Amino acid sequence: MKGEIEILARGVCVRRGRVLLCHGKGSPNTYLPGGHVEFREAAGRSLEREIREELGLAARARRFLGAVEHTFLQEGRRKCELNLVFEVRIDGLDSVPSPISREDYIEFLWAPLSRLRAAHLEPAPLCRLLPRWLKGAAGAGRWASTYGDGA
Repeated sequence: MKGEIEILARGVCVRRGRVLLCHGKGSPNTYLPGGHVEFREAAGRSLEREIREELGLAARARRFLGAVEHTFLQEGRRKCELNLVFEVRIDGLDSVPSPISREDYIEFLWAPLSRLRAAHLEPAPLCRLLPRWLKGAAGAGRWASTYGDGA
């Protein structure tokens, strides 16, 4: 096999008009909390497990919102992933102004839902899709891609 496509389960947790984002320390980009779907693991369960590992909090995957194919360069190598995006309820998060990561290489932050581009959210199509998906807007596509032409 020439390459692999990673499958990721991502969660959208919104509180008071702000969405919970994650980023690798030292990285300018942010992404939705979650992570890799393991072999024979349902995507929603994977999201719940990843949040428990990253935040130490119980989570419940809710409504499936959509999917985004994403390709990018990381350390000079082409990466390809499929992000499956769910609404997520994270118990105990209401009382946490700045959630502390249990993993030393990532940190969490809250960003206004209206300013996702300024937060450098990746994959970038989520910046326009998330507000539409959350509103249940008619005609809001449930699929996007950054693959482009032969990327």
